Amino acid sequence: MTAATFSQWMSDIQQRTETALDCALPAADIAPARLHEAMRYAALGGGKRVRPLLVHAAGQLSGATPERLDRVACAIEMIHAYSLVHDDMPCMDDDVLRRGKPTVHVEYDEATALLVGDALQTQAFLHIADAPVCDSPQGQIAMIRQLALASGSRGMCGGQAIDLAAVGLQLSLAELEFMHIHKTGALIRASINLGVQCGRRLGDNEMASLDHVGKVIGLLFQVVDDILDTEADTATLGKTAGKDAASDKPTYVSLLGVNRARELAEEMCADALGRLAAFGDASQRLAELTRYIVRRQF
Repeated sequence: MTAATFSQWMSDIQQRTETALDCALPAADIAPARLHEAMRYAALGGGKRVRPLLVHAAGQLSGATPERLDRVACAIEMIHAYSLVHDDMPCMDDDVLRRGKPTVHVEYDEATALLVGDALQTQAFLHIADAPVCDSPQGQIAMIRQLALASGSRGMCGGQAIDLAAVGLQLSLAELEFMHIHKTGALIRASINLGVQCGRRLGDNEMASLDHVGKVIGLLFQVVDDILDTEADTATLGKTAGKDAASDKPTYVSLLGVNRARELAEEMCADALGRLAAFGDASQRLAELTRYIVRRQF
């Protein structure tokens, strides 16, 4: 059998994730119907599914089954979707467009959007706890704990708090990296770590190396996001272009300029690929995803 191309593999995982999410979310006709409808609106039918792609790519390093990876990928994507719903609200970034359609608080209302985020977060933990995703109960508890850390005040939420406090300030490169290691990077890092743990146990040195890869890819994703925010248009991005500059937020572009930000992205890509080379053919999809992230156009 001929191996799938990267684009074919990526499309397959995206469709697989869409199907799995459709099954994982409450049906729109179950009470409270409006809340469930809005949850599905937020989570289905859009997005690059970068985090599920990372989960599945990392799972190839440990021979994890697709079914286990689906469950972890859905849990992480629900956390991600909830964060976007809350980020877009007037009390945060106050945006009206996400994934090319009205944001949840615009399509529904602010109270519903708040509840959608709350419900997607708890649904994520229900989903990852509801069936085995690794070989031992202790291991599964450890994975759930890792997801909680990546999502909370020491991860994604903490990064968002730092981001809100940094509006109008000029951060150093180290301060900017600290913010994005948490805000954007924590969930991307967790995608790789949890995907690997769905399969056979890897050695401590291998896990440490992959954790470094996850940290670098998380920062790389944000650098490219900052570049796109200055260069791409709203129709291409599916969200409001130029929002960070208009809001006077510190970014890699505002700190370094576009050219140096591009150079930094290439350096991060090379760092991650260098680490992945030690894993041989099993890291093919993860390496391809790293290249895709650095060269993406939206």
